[in-house]
Amino acid sequence: MEIYLKRTFNEIGNTTVFAFRFFKVIFNSNFEGKEFIRQCYFIGYKSLPLVALTGFIMGLVLTIQSRPEMARFGAESWIPKMVSLSLIREIAPVVTALICAGKIASGIGAELGSMKVTEQIDAMEVSGTNPFKYLVVTRILAATLMIPLLIIYGDAIALYGSALVENLKGDVSFQLYFNKVFDAIKFSDIIPATIKSI
Repeated sequence: MEIYLKRTFNEIGNTTVFAFRFFKVIFNSNFEGKEFIRQCYFIGYKSLPLVALTGFIMGLVLTIQSRPEMARFGAESWIPKMVSLSLIREIAPVVTALICAGKIASGIGAELGSMKVTEQIDAMEVSGTNPFKYLVVTRILAATLMIPLLIIYGDAIALYGSALVENLKGDVSFQLYFNKVFDAIKFSDIIPATIKSI
């Protein structure tokens, strides 16, 4: 128990020191703009197909699974509202963030591990470049910017998948479906779900 507590407090301390160092480097150093844009491309643009596929399947499956039960009670007209609120408030942000965490974190870990093994990080220190600023800060900022955008994109694709099922099975037009969706959701539904992904 004592070893577990010691390890836990050690981890909290390391995380706190890391956070302080991150904010210190952001406000005290020149910004690595080119590397930031490159990381936004890899973190954001390269993740679009995976997020789109996942979002589309989430919308499709949620609507297909909930439609028979709603039809039993004669509540098919509530499907757009129920599915859109479920997707936007909870399901799409959580699943998209988990998928991005797996894909992006494994990619960053592999890249930085390879750089450490080949001593590229040591070479950066010798040449006078701050590796923390160049390698860590740019990736954290890029992920902080791109993941909420990916979640909004995933929400839109998930709603399209749901609308497609309703159009094919329930003979509901896309315009009617999205009118019902936009009647149901508010900014107060979208903003917290997007912010918690950061």
